[in-house]
Amino acid sequence: MEGASFGAGRAGAALDPISFIKRPQTILRITAWVFSIVVFGSIVNEGYVNSDSTPELHCIYNKNEGACNYGITIGIIAFFACIFFLVLDLNFQEISSVKDRRRAVLLDLGFSGLWSFLWFVCFCFLANQWQQTKKSEEVNQGADAARAGIAFSFFSILTWVALMVKALQRYRLGTDMSLFATEQLSAAPGTSYPGYPAGSGVEGTETYQSPPFTETLDTSPKGYQVPAY
Repeated sequence: MEGASFGAGRAGAALDPISFIKRPQTILRITAWVFSIVVFGSIVNEGYVNSDSTPELHCIYNKNEGACNYGITIGIIAFFACIFFLVLDLNFQEISSVKDRRRAVLLDLGFSGLWSFLWFVCFCFLANQWQQTKKSEEVNQGADAARAGIAFSFFSILTWVALMVKALQRYRLGTDMSLFATEQLSAAPGTSYPGYPAGSGVEGTETYQSPPFTETLDTSPKGYQVPAY
């Protein structure tokens, strides 16, 4: 079945770039993309410090390498995921199959929900490790970057939750339209269909009349008697 479904127009219809950029979903994806850059960029650039005793670099979050690795990993995956879903949204209208559109929306819904949870874990993990970090001169130099990683992890939770809600709305919209189309196609066998409009030159079935002469034909004409044998 082809046509408009899951929040997009008919397959093959022209896409307006201005309206695409103004979509709330596009704005949220770009915002999530920027937030992911801030998180993993701040950790990579200033998230590792060394102490006076050893020249080896340690994670600024309580010297817990797992905290820095987790923030970097989640941020980088979110960075590429935003690009992927932006491209998918850009080409979503070219998908003619309703089943393929449903899979794309479900993928968006599942990934957005998962990354909302992972960003929440990242925020709690980094905030907890930062509270346990012993302040020193080296740590103070990268304190702003550490706080930025925590803050934008929290902001990322909000953006990915909003993306999950938008995907859920698209899925419900597509499901409702599919059910409506199914009900229209599976009408009852005895349902009558409207005829042609008046003046079109073609008359409906209800305008048919009985065959000629059937009304005047009488099997027993008046004045005639059936002879008895």
